[in-house]
Amino acid sequence: MVKNSPFYITTPIYYVNDAPHIGHAYTTLACDVLARFKRLDGFDVKFLTGTDEHGQKVEKSAQKARIDPQSFTDRVSKNFQDLTHKMNFTNNDFIRTTEERHKIACQDIWKRLISAGEIYLGSYAGWYSVRDEAFYGEAELITDKDGEKIAPTGAEVEWLEEPSYFFKLSAWQDRLLNFYKQNPEFILPLTRRNEVTSFVEGGLQDLSVSRTSFKWGVPVPGDSKHIMYVWLDALTNYITAIGYPDTVHEEYQKYWPADIHIVGKDILRFHAVYWPAFLLAAGLEPPKRIFAHGWWTNEGEKISKSLGNVIDPLELMETYGLDQIRYFLLREVPFGNDGDFSRSAVVSRINGELANDFGNLAQRVLSMINKNCNGRVPKKGDFTEEDKDFLARIDGLLSTVREALNVQAFHTALESIWTEIRNSNHYIDQQAPWTLKKENPDRMDTVLYTLAEAIRQLAMITQPFVPEAAGKMLDQVGVNETSRDFSLYGIKGRLKAGAKLPKPEGVFPRYADQLDS
Repeated sequence: MVKNSPFYITTPIYYVNDAPHIGHAYTTLACDVLARFKRLDGFDVKFLTGTDEHGQKVEKSAQKARIDPQSFTDRVSKNFQDLTHKMNFTNNDFIRTTEERHKIACQDIWKRLISAGEIYLGSYAGWYSVRDEAFYGEAELITDKDGEKIAPTGAEVEWLEEPSYFFKLSAWQDRLLNFYKQNPEFILPLTRRNEVTSFVEGGLQDLSVSRTSFKWGVPVPGDSKHIMYVWLDALTNYITAIGYPDTVHEEYQKYWPADIHIVGKDILRFHAVYWPAFLLAAGLEPPKRIFAHGWWTNEGEKISKSLGNVIDPLELMETYGLDQIRYFLLREVPFGNDGDFSRSAVVSRINGELANDFGNLAQRVLSMINKNCNGRVPKKGDFTEEDKDFLARIDGLLSTVREALNVQAFHTALESIWTEIRNSNHYIDQQAPWTLKKENPDRMDTVLYTLAEAIRQLAMITQPFVPEAAGKMLDQVGVNETSRDFSLYGIKGRLKAGAKLPKPEGVFPRYADQLDS
């Protein structure tokens, strides 16, 4: 890696038929943490999110709200834009599929596919889910308790017959399997890769890529009776945002192929099968990786509007704090697995790990420095072998975290960080600087210096996860805002002995609640 290497990360674009929920916040949070880390690590990051605003489902939702589709999408898209600001996400761009730049990109990729002989006109008859904006084969359907056929996602399906343009997906089976073989980390985690490979090995059918039964979408070039299938439209957003169809555009040249698309497991097929096939057929490179994460349940129950247990991320933020929720969501379960949201678990993480482990470490050390070292970074004497071993572990933490984040193992990164936080607490208990104050003040200074340096590095590394709290902690160890990044070579330097420090204040308050007993 060289300084300012490009790194392009995207969320899926979120469907605007409803308000943002915890799933949207979770996906964007993962991208935000990775984007923040990469920026600190010296990368030139492009971080994209946005809203998917076309399709029959949106058209029906607008009709239900008794407004035109554009007004409906304007209103709901703003909710998603507001979420990015309130949750302190650092996306560089927010794309809407109703933008003119996107319509131009969609029609251009369609023309490329037509020119390549990859699209033909036919007619379609099959089972279609409005909610999923997807067609399903007979073998994929399941029967509900009322004997009705439903999609594997649980969505209602209807039999649909209409003229349609088709993409020759069936011709891409072997080429996709070969692509997966040549790029073993294209789909992560491994279980998802196995699912996609199995699906493709089962045989692919040509894919309907246009509709005539509704009008809210991008018109097919040269045949305005058809609009483009919502997934061909939606997926193209990733290249729209970097200048496509101008493939010599500075951003396109710099950022494509994307380093990673992070998506929910329910839309993995569209990203890992259809998207690379569309791109390769159009003579364009596929992204480098698709990572599909799992779903959340709420206190053990599946989340659904009908149960009234949809989790509002803004309510969580107001109740527990933004950094606390950021931490919990990426700490609680391995990224890629399903997880259960529990308020008692949130409180346990806040009090046990943020307040007791990390917050208490900083408060104890910095309070002792303030009281016993005239509020300045202590002078250090000769390090003992124990000091050297302790600092060596802290110095090696960044590379461990980097390796974990390079495969989107957020939980592993956080566990590595907390291992060193706990080790730091063990070190202070073992060294007992409060006893050294009377017996050996010079040694006390060295121990406190060593701990202050550990806090500096821990705060720097936790910036992507808990940016506000980490920033406050860095303020308290005297690290100015221009010295908070790191690089391939690690976190530079050491704290400067004698530097004046502000009076310490608590960073992670305990959460007092009836659940906390």
